[in-house]
Amino acid sequence: MSTIFDQSRTERVGGLFPPLDVPTRKVDHLLPTSLVRTRAPRIPNKSEPELVRHYTRLSKMNYGVDDGLYPLGSCTMKYNPKICEDLARIPSFAGLHPLADARHAQGALRLLHEMSERLCGIAGLAAVTLQPAAGAHGELTGMFLVKRHFEERKEPMRTRILLPDSAHGTNPASATLAGFTVTELASGKDGLVDLEALDASLDETVAAIMLTVPNTLGLFESRILDVTERVHSAGALSYFDGANLNAFLGRARPGDMGADLFHFNLHKTFSTPHGGGGPGAGPLAVSAALADFLPVPRVVHDPEGYRLDWDAPRSIGSVHSFYGNFSVVLKAYAYLLLLGDEGLREVSENAVLNANYLQERLKRTYRLPYDRLCKHEFVLSGAGLAEGVSTLDIAKRLIDYGFHPPTIYFPLVVKEALMIEPTECESKETLDHFIAAMETIAREARENPELLHEAPRRAPVRRLDQTRAARNPVLRHPFDEKAP
Repeated sequence: MSTIFDQSRTERVGGLFPPLDVPTRKVDHLLPTSLVRTRAPRIPNKSEPELVRHYTRLSKMNYGVDDGLYPLGSCTMKYNPKICEDLARIPSFAGLHPLADARHAQGALRLLHEMSERLCGIAGLAAVTLQPAAGAHGELTGMFLVKRHFEERKEPMRTRILLPDSAHGTNPASATLAGFTVTELASGKDGLVDLEALDASLDETVAAIMLTVPNTLGLFESRILDVTERVHSAGALSYFDGANLNAFLGRARPGDMGADLFHFNLHKTFSTPHGGGGPGAGPLAVSAALADFLPVPRVVHDPEGYRLDWDAPRSIGSVHSFYGNFSVVLKAYAYLLLLGDEGLREVSENAVLNANYLQERLKRTYRLPYDRLCKHEFVLSGAGLAEGVSTLDIAKRLIDYGFHPPTIYFPLVVKEALMIEPTECESKETLDHFIAAMETIAREARENPELLHEAPRRAPVRRLDQTRAARNPVLRHPFDEKAP
């Protein structure tokens, strides 16, 4: 199959570009000589209709939440209301320069201030920073605050972070990057934190525990008050990963459960776009004891209006340029206003209802390791479905039925895991279509497993040789392979 590169014709022009208006001598020193091209890149020449059709075709090859159900467990790929997108494009917001004087940015600063107050109320904590650009960035910021907290308390021996084996995968990376060591806590047979294992790990070297509530099995930590009480009694802090807030939004508050730190994922819970390499937001809420350590600048309100305050001598400093990803925060703020308190409660109600409906139907066909009420997501196992059929085969075959596969092989505590989260956005009809596809795949696995081994059969890209791709990646198109 030929590509746009192979079809290039010298006489065709798809666009006109203005000449470079920056003198070359002023930019030459910005790049190492080894990275500077000696000739222009060989960009293919296509007419405008051909160029438009090329990118339109590529866009149709992708799959997103606007195409259909995206049951990616633990990532909450929920529908993004288009009104929120429209509001983010209001020129006075979209065109606001980040270095504008506070007098000319009162609306934006007020929005940030009010969003902070709303998030504090949802978390049940005292203060929040909107700077972190993603959930993992919020985690890292939280770990820096934990470190600063114990530095000021003159407790340098607190160098360990406790991490249940059902926690999110970014947690150990965030703790390690902040200079801590990680101690894994094994789950009990019920999939929850084992209190005996927790007691055995708690001592004066523990700085904090990082908890995912509900955990990645979709189970609520029913002993959460016992967990946080034990951690606090040992002089440590409790960090809650907020990626699963969709499960109890508007119904419970992390601060009331004993959380000292809690990060939000605005691109999960509050329906701003998620993935694709675009901006996210991971605001971090903290208790009053940690508020002075939050990043600067901070949006404050005084008789003269709203302004950015840099006067915070105990702060850990800035963690993002300017004040975070403003457009993402704006979309989330619009989402909160759109739903109101009652609407937020309905989000968690429907998320839990949809997940339990899928779980009850699919456990008749697939193995359910933890057969109990789930929250917003649940984990099945593809093990034992049919001889020689793997979870990867099931996921690939789902593509042929028009569904994005769920998360697979995570969490690691479940063999051949299929982690499914329908979100609150999907109708019963859509869920029934998904159930029918999963049941059909199970039947195919028993009757004709080769169908699954060859899947996907109807996708633009067939199954890749993943081992070869990892060992011998092709990082650029041959059209430009000779360019420096």
